[in-house]
Amino acid sequence: MKKLILSTIGILMSLFLLSQNETDALRYSYLMYGGTSRFVAMGGAFSALGADFSTLSTNPGGIGVYKTSEMMFAPQINFANATSTYNSHVSEDSKAGLSLSNIGMVFAGDISTSSDQPEWKNIQFGFGVNRAADFNSSYIMSGDNSENSILDVYKYYADGKEYTNLNSFDTELAWNTWLLDTLGGSNSYVKAFDGGVYQQKSTITSGGINEMVLSFGGNYNDRFYLGGTMGFPYLRYVEDSYYKEIDNADTIPMFNSLAINDEINTTGTGFNFKLGMIFRITDWVRISGAVHTPSFFRMHDTYSRVIKSEFSTNSYESVSPQGVYDYKMTTPMRMMGGIAFIIKKMGVISADYEMVDYGQARIRSTDPMYDFMDANENITTNYTVAHNFKVGTEWVFKPFSVRGGFSYYGSPFANSLNDMSTTSIHAGFGIREKFYFIDFAYVYSMRSEDYYLYSPEVISNLGMTLNPVKTDLVKSSFLITLGLRFSDMN
Repeated sequence: MKKLILSTIGILMSLFLLSQNETDALRYSYLMYGGTSRFVAMGGAFSALGADFSTLSTNPGGIGVYKTSEMMFAPQINFANATSTYNSHVSEDSKAGLSLSNIGMVFAGDISTSSDQPEWKNIQFGFGVNRAADFNSSYIMSGDNSENSILDVYKYYADGKEYTNLNSFDTELAWNTWLLDTLGGSNSYVKAFDGGVYQQKSTITSGGINEMVLSFGGNYNDRFYLGGTMGFPYLRYVEDSYYKEIDNADTIPMFNSLAINDEINTTGTGFNFKLGMIFRITDWVRISGAVHTPSFFRMHDTYSRVIKSEFSTNSYESVSPQGVYDYKMTTPMRMMGGIAFIIKKMGVISADYEMVDYGQARIRSTDPMYDFMDANENITTNYTVAHNFKVGTEWVFKPFSVRGGFSYYGSPFANSLNDMSTTSIHAGFGIREKFYFIDFAYVYSMRSEDYYLYSPEVISNLGMTLNPVKTDLVKSSFLITLGLRFSDMN
């Protein structure tokens, strides 16, 4: 597998690249844990509260607060909308998706009367699945470009190479479809046309990251709660993108259009360990802390590309080989802390802080003939420490509860390269009885990204300018959690 020169800006994969790169590392490191509707409705600010299954993936010390056993599951539906602006042209697309935010069970046992150390009040064991990231989206971006084309990038990489040595995933396909040609049999190339085209791209993505958790916890004297989680994340990412350049103005002799279709399918399995605690300072104040080790993934990619060209006299098509590649990926460790105020039995106010250094992600090869030195250098250069903040509140009017929250996930990008910070507004309500509970939640999330249709570095080296696509992403999520409570284990 040939190493490609990497140039990716934005969360989407560049059109020119099908290999594994720093964009993949960010995609699988940028986590926004879901879970139960109660957790989500309070903005995820549950680190110092506990007794919610979602905390098994965030602060495992929360399992130590459980005194009764329970089981629950939470389906959710998402609506994602993307508004993209490219060279003053606005395009809009949307997608709906259904997923499972959470399913799990916690067993709690009272050991205070059967132990020679009665200070240990309860022990707990929990297992299940929490949603960690959602990849469902649909983008459309389009606009006129009078200055350059994807063929400028292909020519840049083809120049100096014999046509028999072109890359089978890009420049060779352009050669086969007469979008590139040589000058008199040399290794210098000419393009089928120069700029002045209408460019458009549509991208549909699906999949997500789920985490299977196995957690243990304990309650020491109703004051100190401790827990640990073995996490087994598994992911799937599917991308189908279709890029076109069209001579809408009919000003380019012989040329009508070119089209590039990319299909990418990634799966991965990994493991991590989390340790957390909650300390009850007084009856109305709790503090918490947790640390997550990196997640260690084994990844499997398949990818392919088709390029088609249409001229006034003929049309051509060339298909890449089916790319298959296995590799390893390590996502960053995470640290978090929280504080919660318990206002008698009327309500709670809580706040969480999380720190993630996205520059610590790494991609490793399983092939001794290939390395990811360039990608890992780009990760270190382009990504930085992000600071995430969450606040939430709940007020109880038995048997009803109303909830609200706010969350802010800081930008992973260094030096204002991009933004990608995410702001969310949360709300919900629930009904909680002795043996069952039903909770509802709604989340409205907003994020902006810059995305380049192809390499801006190459275009800059050629003395031209490529404007980014400015995309505003809005996602609405609706969740419902159905749960059952059981008596203590004895």
